[in-house]
Amino acid sequence: MFKKNWILAGLGAAVLAAATVPLAAQAADDVLHTGQFDGASGHVTSGGVSVVQTDNGIEIVFADDFFFDGAPDPHVAFGANGSVDISTELGLLTSNTGSQTYQVPASLDVSGYNEIYVWCVQYSVPLGVAALQ
Repeated sequence: MFKKNWILAGLGAAVLAAATVPLAAQAADDVLHTGQFDGASGHVTSGGVSVVQTDNGIEIVFADDFFFDGAPDPHVAFGANGSVDISTELGLLTSNTGSQTYQVPASLDVSGYNEIYVWCVQYSVPLGVAALQ
């Protein structure tokens, strides 16, 4: 019985300690927008994408289910209403499959964009587009 009381007391202290951690330190990243990729220009592109506010700024996060069938020079960029804005290009696609993250420069105001593109810079064609909700 004595040992059981010490264990319970220890659990109570752990719960109390967790409760005193500032709420901001417990908060998860804020998902600002989500979308699903659709292929474009005859390419197969699928999977989820999120625009996330983190402690490091805004990031574009491709979900584990992301898939792209491949093409030369695929880059990630923002767009709006069916048009890519190549000035928002975030870099070369790092993988044709799976989770990956792209840091958005602090100087880029993403509020005017409602799409994420996988864009072929070499041929200036969309390879996949995700409308953001």
